[in-house]
Amino acid sequence: MRVPRGLLDTSAVIALGDLDPADLPGLCLISAITLAELSAGPLVAADPGKQAIRQARLQQAEQDFAHISRLDVQALTTTAGL
Repeated sequence: MRVPRGLLDTSAVIALGDLDPADLPGLCLISAITLAELSAGPLVAADPGKQAIRQARLQQAEQDFAHISRLDVQALTTTAGL
């Protein structure tokens, strides 16, 4: 049975393109912590190719999960660089 809504962890957000939408909640949400972890990804990437992939994933998550306020995104992106 499909749940109406659910909180995705970071690993689920990373794998979204590989997951069957029928296996996901009707409304997917992410936490500010997941966004912070995704923000740190490009900063710790070992090479430019991985950095680009992680940056694209972060930008897609920011677009897909726009329920997180822009202020939160700014604060988390800044915090990820510390």
